[in-house]
Amino acid sequence: MSELLEGRFVNLRVVEREVLPLVAEWRNSPEIQGEFIPIVQESRAELEKRYDSFGPNEKRFFIEKKDGSKIGLVVLEPREGMQEIGYRVIPSERRKGYCTEAVKLIVDYLFLSQEIVRVQAHTDVENVVSQRVLVKAGFKKEGLVRKHIFVRGDYRDEFLYSILREEWKEPKTLTKVA
Repeated sequence: MSELLEGRFVNLRVVEREVLPLVAEWRNSPEIQGEFIPIVQESRAELEKRYDSFGPNEKRFFIEKKDGSKIGLVVLEPREGMQEIGYRVIPSERRKGYCTEAVKLIVDYLFLSQEIVRVQAHTDVENVVSQRVLVKAGFKKEGLVRKHIFVRGDYRDEFLYSILREEWKEPKTLTKVA
């Protein structure tokens, strides 16, 4: 049984090697990645090699509904004294609050389990839905990062959001770690 973070409406489960084929399918799908994420084509072997090289705080979590269906991913990228997060939800499950709860869960988990001072995320300046997720999860907009990411033939500007440990204070959503 893999590591599980339980929330009210969704759980986060650590991605294990045996489910990497689904991760590869989603990663290679422009529809699932969405219009604000670079188009990537990565073989299962390349994904497995990258998975095997992850450090202890570099993880991927499936977002699961309570019935166990996998509806998205949360990605952790450690930085000096902080964690950067990313997230995706399959199109049919977007705008239902699942991603907001997943972000709150991962923030609770990170501040409870790691000695970090901040959690941060970047979002395309036109991705209003993602910006709302971050604000609802307690993040604050720090500023504009110009031409930060290359997406579909163009360099795109992104906003940088963060939540500091002193702003977080206590768990908001995490109900159980299994």
